[in-house]
Amino acid sequence: MSDAPASVAVAPGEHRLHPWSWLFVLLQQLRQFIVPLVVLLFAGRRGNTEGWWELAPLIGVGALVAVSLLQYFTYRYRIGRDGITIRSGLLQRSQREIPFARIHNVGLHQSLLHRVFKVAEVRLESAGGQKPEAQMRVLGMDEALALERLVRHRGAEPANPDSTDASIAPADDSHALLALSTAEVVRLGLVSNRGMIVFAAGFGLFWQLFPDERLIARYAEDSFREAAGYAGDLHLGWMGTASAALVAIGVFVFLLRVLSVALALSQYHGFRLSEMQRRLTVERGLFARMRTSVAPRRIQAWFLQETLLHRWLGRRSLRIDTATGGQENDPRKLRELAPIATPEACDALAAHLLPGVAWPPAHWHPLPRNAWWRVFASGAPWTLLLAGVLAWQLGAWGLLALLWLPWSAYAAWRQAGRLGYSIDARLVAVRGGWWSRWWRFAEVDKLQALRLQRSPLDRWLGTASLWMDTAGAGAMSPPLRIRFLPEAEARALYARLGSTLASRRLRW
Repeated sequence: MSDAPASVAVAPGEHRLHPWSWLFVLLQQLRQFIVPLVVLLFAGRRGNTEGWWELAPLIGVGALVAVSLLQYFTYRYRIGRDGITIRSGLLQRSQREIPFARIHNVGLHQSLLHRVFKVAEVRLESAGGQKPEAQMRVLGMDEALALERLVRHRGAEPANPDSTDASIAPADDSHALLALSTAEVVRLGLVSNRGMIVFAAGFGLFWQLFPDERLIARYAEDSFREAAGYAGDLHLGWMGTASAALVAIGVFVFLLRVLSVALALSQYHGFRLSEMQRRLTVERGLFARMRTSVAPRRIQAWFLQETLLHRWLGRRSLRIDTATGGQENDPRKLRELAPIATPEACDALAAHLLPGVAWPPAHWHPLPRNAWWRVFASGAPWTLLLAGVLAWQLGAWGLLALLWLPWSAYAAWRQAGRLGYSIDARLVAVRGGWWSRWWRFAEVDKLQALRLQRSPLDRWLGTASLWMDTAGAGAMSPPLRIRFLPEAEARALYARLGSTLASRRLRW
């Protein structure tokens, strides 16, 4: 994908979808109804009946074709002065008004079939909700890019009440903030665990093909016995057997990394983060191309992560939360500003998009070091439970799991040394982790709620936790909270932030 020329404009009046849109709607519906259609096909054959049962699948497909064509002929959109009007339906008609100022994200998606027909699916998303405000399946590529540019232009500047022209004003050339080379995408695959997705999908497919648990257990047992017998015939001894097991594990890990690199190349090839007219645009993908944009002011919170593999390669990742609709795991949502980049590049990107905010903070307030045992105590019961189960099944050898306790105590001590927070007039930030480090931060004006929480253990120890909520928080990111604070310090921070939020307007 590339930006449309500045001369491209969206003509006034009503517009239809692309003439081939009915085909893509039909394919989408076939994916949803393929199972019932297959059941009808085989049920009719097993019954050995003649008549309409044999034609039922064709009737179903014909009905889906009719619905797809009906949507094409009844779907209209109009570009107005302040927003987009969408009309759809024949018997049950609907009309939706979407102001430009309400559109937080514009997403363009192109599968291989989209690219063959030179079309794209356009999604207009606003804050909240599980569905986009509008999903245009599909528009011509030039028209889709022109609509994206118009939304970017109209959403960035106040509408002129005397103007009804829907043409797109000439835009300044975009400039790249981050571009990933193929080598960087390979590094991204090495530090990620995307290969487990393929492995889990393959295991699920195998389970669906062979749902009999006894058959799977018998196959695994026979495979283990054959491997053990082969190792016994070679007379490897316990050292040779252990080495062979380590080699097998190494091969498995290597294959997972190869799958992870392949998935990363498929999803992030050609990744480019650019900025134009006060909007960020991300474009990526090898086979299916995705392009999504959002205004920096719509960013609600930030998440900076650095795992052990990241540190070995001198890299980090930077993700954001935006208050847009859609599922959390929707790959078309703009979540990653920097899937992988150097620490300096991540910090520079955050500083550029947070003008007037000092990032990284010059001073962090550490939490009490004796909080280490609270971190240790949260995981120790599970280790004890696992050791008990293993001892019951394997005898005294199962108690070797208790050797994890000293390591977890050391890890908790190191984590407690990194726990800290920083709060000033513009930014609130929390950091944590040791083996895998993270930073979570947000502008004070983006905070929507404060909560002071005390568990029974907190009341006994005189501590408290301060929770800060923002819109669009992802389930996979650590919450924005400060734990294990002395009660007096927590209440002082709560009063300070509460007074600040009461005197300021929420910046949505």
